[in-house]
Amino acid sequence: MNTVIKNILFFIVVFISNIIQCITGFAGTVLAMPFSIMLIGFDSAKTILNILGILASVGVLLTNRKAFNKKEFIKITLIMLIGMIAGFFIVNRFSVTGNILYKILGITVILFTVIGCINSFSKKADNNKSNGKTNFLSYIVLVISGIVHGMFVCGRPLMIIYASKTLKEKDEFRTTVSAVWIVLNSIILCTDAINGNLTVDILPLLLTAVIILFFSLLIGNKIAKHMNKKTFMIITYILMVISGASLILK
Repeated sequence: MNTVIKNILFFIVVFISNIIQCITGFAGTVLAMPFSIMLIGFDSAKTILNILGILASVGVLLTNRKAFNKKEFIKITLIMLIGMIAGFFIVNRFSVTGNILYKILGITVILFTVIGCINSFSKKADNNKSNGKTNFLSYIVLVISGIVHGMFVCGRPLMIIYASKTLKEKDEFRTTVSAVWIVLNSIILCTDAINGNLTVDILPLLLTAVIILFFSLLIGNKIAKHMNKKTFMIITYILMVISGASLILK
């Protein structure tokens, strides 16, 4: 497959995944990362999707800043930072081949899918959400989310498990979570720059992806107002399983 076709397919992935992100609130990067890695490589995919995540989060925070929960923002950010440091260490210090990284990400995506299904469709999960209690296990989930985010920039699904218990209002949830991603993804962006991953070579892909992001968010907002979210999430989880399996079998 030549470079032009790969780039076009990457833009399609960005478009579809950000529509899904806009509707479900969590699945965009997790869904996009496996396909993007196969199309444009690990470093480029991680850097570009990370920047897109920052831009999308800034938009959410600016439009809903009054609902921002400062206390939970600080708590989530600090705990996930601990995990992210471990994630950076694993990627940068251990001699892990690309093939092994792909398989780790594939397994992680499938695990996220299982956890997401349980939290989305289980009655027990609904009861757990309603009691609003956080426990030690919830904090462990945040640390693991940070590790995954530091390695692959897609720790959002695990963090959502914690945030859904403590941030009850829709705007409060979206705004506070977006603020967390702005901080954490900006740190990842700095490490990418230090490691030489933020280069002029990716600029054409990045600029085009930003334009596509804008249109996908517009379309996603319109679809979200009319589409049954539960049905769409089922489709999303199926796509996540396919993307995870494709990396494991790669």
